Amino acid sequence: MFILIGFFAQLVDGALGMAFGVLCTTALLAFGMPPAVASAMTHITEVFTTAASGASHVWQRNVDWKLVMRLAPAGMIGGVLGAYVLSNIDGKVIEPFISVYLILIGIYILIKAFRPMFQRDVHDWTVPLVGFAGGGLDAAGGGGWGPIVTTSLIGRGHDPKKVIGSTSLTEFAVTLTISATFIITLGWSQLDAAVGLIIGGVLAAPIGAYIVKHLPVRPLMVAVSLIIIATSVVRFF
Repeated sequence: MFILIGFFAQLVDGALGMAFGVLCTTALLAFGMPPAVASAMTHITEVFTTAASGASHVWQRNVDWKLVMRLAPAGMIGGVLGAYVLSNIDGKVIEPFISVYLILIGIYILIKAFRPMFQRDVHDWTVPLVGFAGGGLDAAGGGGWGPIVTTSLIGRGHDPKKVIGSTSLTEFAVTLTISATFIITLGWSQLDAAVGLIIGGVLAAPIGAYIVKHLPVRPLMVAVSLIIIATSVVRFF
């Protein structure tokens, strides 16, 4: 089951450039997994997927290193704080808030499916703030770096190609930091099922690139957003 979850989530992420974390976390929560463990397993898996993605973007020269240097430290700090807070709060208390967050991410993706990014002037001073918020919410909610950071920077006028490459590379550093925090606070014994997610994600990675070329993005974004919203809403009943 974990292999299937990782496989499907990576197919979608490969096609959209986002949503691996929120899809994995949503699925794991639906199976009754505590929020901290679900987020930890997702991020440990993403260490491998983001490493491959970041390396590919470096090879293709899609990375703005100045942007990475402003984004990474803030994202890592936010990620550590988010992971630490989530690991030390009762899962039953935090789960409704995580579900609401995932619903909002689903709605956000749905809106982006029908509304193209509005290009504005670049405001570099916001980059660390965006990175901090993205890292913190990504750790606490089990996903959201792509929808929050990538779309925010593109919306502020940065070159989309450089943003995607830079945030993909930065996500590896942020995810590695978040995963280390979870392992220290939770231990590895609760997280060994992440191996299944890793296998599924790695197997799906090359297929995701194929999907990008052959499937329209908008229907896929709509489908993903509806899946996230529906599975999150169900947990309130």
